[in-house]
Amino acid sequence: MAVDKLLSPINFGAVQLPNRVLMAPLTRARCRDQVPGEMQRTYYSQRAGAGMIISEATNISESARGYVFTPSIFTDEQEAGWKGVVDAVHEAGGRMCLQLWHVGRVGHEMVHPDGRKPVAPSAIRGEGAKSYVQFEDGSEGLQDSSTPRALETKEIPEVVDEYRQAAIRAKRAGFDMVEVHAANAYLLQQFMATGSNKRTDAYGGSIENRARLPLEVVDAVVEVMGADRVGIRMSPFIELFGLTDDEPKAMAFYMAEQLNKRGLAYLHINEPDWAGGDIKLTDEFRQSMRERFADGALIFCGHYTAEGTEALIEKGLGDGAAFGRPYIANPDLVERFRVGAELNKPDEATYYGGDEKGYTDYPFLSEQN
Repeated sequence: MAVDKLLSPINFGAVQLPNRVLMAPLTRARCRDQVPGEMQRTYYSQRAGAGMIISEATNISESARGYVFTPSIFTDEQEAGWKGVVDAVHEAGGRMCLQLWHVGRVGHEMVHPDGRKPVAPSAIRGEGAKSYVQFEDGSEGLQDSSTPRALETKEIPEVVDEYRQAAIRAKRAGFDMVEVHAANAYLLQQFMATGSNKRTDAYGGSIENRARLPLEVVDAVVEVMGADRVGIRMSPFIELFGLTDDEPKAMAFYMAEQLNKRGLAYLHINEPDWAGGDIKLTDEFRQSMRERFADGALIFCGHYTAEGTEALIEKGLGDGAAFGRPYIANPDLVERFRVGAELNKPDEATYYGGDEKGYTDYPFLSEQN
């Protein structure tokens, strides 16, 4: 099957993409000091053929962290590290977007140098949530996430400003776009979901109140980057880290309408097949989101193939897809789609942590022929 539409250009706001194959954000846990370095420069520049690379989730502050060895962007050194990555991607002809991340309750005191509790909309521990920590003996592993403390109303503007400052650093580092991470049961989705948000102030209760923080964050990032260089990632219906929500569809529709009013460049809907729950989206839902988010690009992520994405574009239900696991093992994924070549299989044992093995050593098609 030809995939001409998938490989055709598209504008994401101010940024022109040569194709609609995006590299999805992929946590790989290889930044041992939170600073991207030579390995990340190689890894991302190898994948510069993507229509756009969306970076791995990047911590906006020390208290935003839930996992050791993930990158951050709240110090000059971290910003400089990311600038080196972006420069390498640009030199290779690519475009790159930084995903801004706050884990909320999916955190642990051991990840924070001063032993602070993780923060969340309410003091409710995420059932089954795990944080990746380093123990006193130097070993590392998963630990049940801590019970968080509820953010005080007066603290919320500080969180919004952490996103703003991260966007300022992203802009200085040369990123083409910024993506607000409001998916996968992390902080912003915790505010949106009824099961994790039991607040009685202006940030809890109604859909409008529960959406207030994510939209304030979007507005702050837009002030820095411009709406035509901002996207957002959401994951309606996800069942992860104990997240529950009585109104996922209504919240998704409300957010889509509000984001469209703000002129965001793209809306990125994640429907991961690894998270549990029946979350494969229906065409009816996609059409409803398309109608509400009519002015920007609409992309999907999770269990997609080139042919499936082509069909989605054909039907007018989406504008492209982000590919995660295929991009782990296939740095030249676009070329493989173009010629219909077989894909390399990723090595699950090297997904997280480690060195170049399973990170920068997957072969290009040209090396296999």
